[in-house]
Amino acid sequence: VAQVILRWDVQNGIITIPKSTKEHRIVENASIFDFELTKEEIERIDELNQNHRVGPDPDNFDF
Repeated sequence: VAQVILRWDVQNGIITIPKSTKEHRIVENASIFDFELTKEEIERIDELNQNHRVGPDPDNFDF
């Protein structure tokens, strides 16, 4: 799942910095350049968007 998300980010020009302390996950996170999502796969993932934000609002965050 993480590889698909990271691949979707790459193909959409989104800069993502994955984090892990587990070596096998770091290797998995770097293994996203040997496949591409099809146009149909990207569209299906895009359809999951519900325009709902989770977490604090970055425009109104009290530091």
